[in-house]
Amino acid sequence: MKEKIQHARSIFTSAVIVAALGYFVDIYDLLLFSVVWKPSLKDIGISPDALVPTGEMLINIQMTGLLLGGILWGVMGDKRGRLSVLFGSIVTYSLANILNGFIDEVWQYGLLRFIAGIGLAGELGAGITLVAESLPKEKRGWGTMLVAAVGVSGAVFASMMWRVLSDNGQDISAWRTCYFIGGALGLALLIMRIGVYESGMFTNLVSQHVERGNFLKLFTDRERFLRYLRCVLVGLPTWFSIGVLVTFCQSFAEQLGVRGTVESGIAIMYAYSGITVGDFAAGYLSQILRSRRKALVSFLLITALGFVLYFTARGASAAYFYAIITLIGFGTGFWAVVVTNAAEQFGTNLRNTVATTVPNFIRGSLPVLMLLYKGLQTLLPPLQSAAVVAALCIAVPLLAVYYSAETYGKDLEYVEV
Repeated sequence: MKEKIQHARSIFTSAVIVAALGYFVDIYDLLLFSVVWKPSLKDIGISPDALVPTGEMLINIQMTGLLLGGILWGVMGDKRGRLSVLFGSIVTYSLANILNGFIDEVWQYGLLRFIAGIGLAGELGAGITLVAESLPKEKRGWGTMLVAAVGVSGAVFASMMWRVLSDNGQDISAWRTCYFIGGALGLALLIMRIGVYESGMFTNLVSQHVERGNFLKLFTDRERFLRYLRCVLVGLPTWFSIGVLVTFCQSFAEQLGVRGTVESGIAIMYAYSGITVGDFAAGYLSQILRSRRKALVSFLLITALGFVLYFTARGASAAYFYAIITLIGFGTGFWAVVVTNAAEQFGTNLRNTVATTVPNFIRGSLPVLMLLYKGLQTLLPPLQSAAVVAALCIAVPLLAVYYSAETYGKDLEYVEV
């Protein structure tokens, strides 16, 4: 018992706790749009026919911000330190979300979603890097598992806040308060970060005068580039699932003839409940099996099963459809392992750049996947088009994992030359 208590204490460090809470706020703000996009657009006067196209445009704008922000914060984290990113990113997205509560035009919505996207891009990568570099190599998987599992529950909280504040959707103006809450939570978190120390590995690196944070270095060497590309491709199913299958589940449910009402806000809550449990399970499995690769393959196969059930749920009940969405969430709950694997693949002088850009390139892949999905609709119905993209989102990551190196227990104190 004493050993278990000591083990728990060695994992629940200030870096892990603050990174987990930071990611919680990050995910709350990031997924809030997926919860409130329809009522918020209705509230500012968008016509029913323009709701879906406008919603797709805004989520693409937000994801573009994430893509650019990933590069900005990733490079800054390797040049100026992990803590500089944790402070700077949260100020950016917190203020953007507070201002988002005051908008009344689509262009204002788009501008603030872009700025918020830039801010939201830095939180996870810097937090995972700080935790991975602070814990012993045999325990860092437990720490990153806790960061991701606690963090993704922020999406469930976002859905619950919307349902409570809006009286189950009766008061559509409550979306503004939801944005205010997200911004306030972020600013409050800044106080907690004052007592967190910089990574010892980064501090040691600074004294060596090694080139740090050179993003282009990821593309100047074939082996390094392929290593980086594989890290990105592994995570393709995560944001396709949330950004398409869950966010627009009402439309797919109608095409499938699902009996009963399916709402995207409730679907987000079920999906992220599954993701929260999945992150614990995937992280636990990777530690027990002592293998990131085996855990990733296992959860990709679970996601594949969820996709098959989703696209064959014709005439199913709404409850069954929500259960499938929960299963897909569980299957894509390997986010912690994806980011941990990316951080472990690269040296200290590029680690934050990789750990920050990889999850945001994965998120930023959503506009590309949506373009593919839209393009296929010139040949196939929407449902079949989504099924083709879903199949690609399983096959490509499986190949990426197959050609990736195992990183469990790897010593991280080295540099990329």
